[in-house]
Amino acid sequence: MLQLELVEQCKANNRSAQLRLYRKYCEGMYCVAMRFLKNEDDAEDVLQESFIKAFQRIHQYKGEVAFGAWLKRIVVNGCIDFLKSRKQRMLELDERYIHMVDDGDWDVEEGIDMEDIKTAIEELPDKYRYVVQLYLMEGYDHSEISEILGISETASRTRLLRGKGRLKDMLKQSNYGTGS
Repeated sequence: MLQLELVEQCKANNRSAQLRLYRKYCEGMYCVAMRFLKNEDDAEDVLQESFIKAFQRIHQYKGEVAFGAWLKRIVVNGCIDFLKSRKQRMLELDERYIHMVDDGDWDVEEGIDMEDIKTAIEELPDKYRYVVQLYLMEGYDHSEISEILGISETASRTRLLRGKGRLKDMLKQSNYGTGS
């Protein structure tokens, strides 16, 4: 069955179609949630809430993007909302007047593997981690990140550059043992 037919059946509140769509995307969306939440129970909770939200709002899906991309945005937003609710106080810098250019330089030292990078990303402060994770791991651009996080594109670029700088410093320290 074509995906669009399946979505149309879901719009008609067909439970069987909803179950098929859930099964098709459940595992991939769970992986997305786990990259953000690092806890199986939390990821499952956010995933379930995201599917409920998706089925409640499926009439808003117009087919302009792939259904998986539309659903992924709901899951990512759910993860970020969960993390924000768990950590009520986040320091916000007024970054509206800072203008930086993204140089696109993501080269890291030889000998650093993907697990080292993932571990270092987890240690970044939330405001940098979210942008770095959305940009690097989820493939969102700055306009999408700004919409998801409710920040300006300039703030997204700034946080990406600052996060990248911190990430490089952390990787360099862990690689050379120069940390304190």
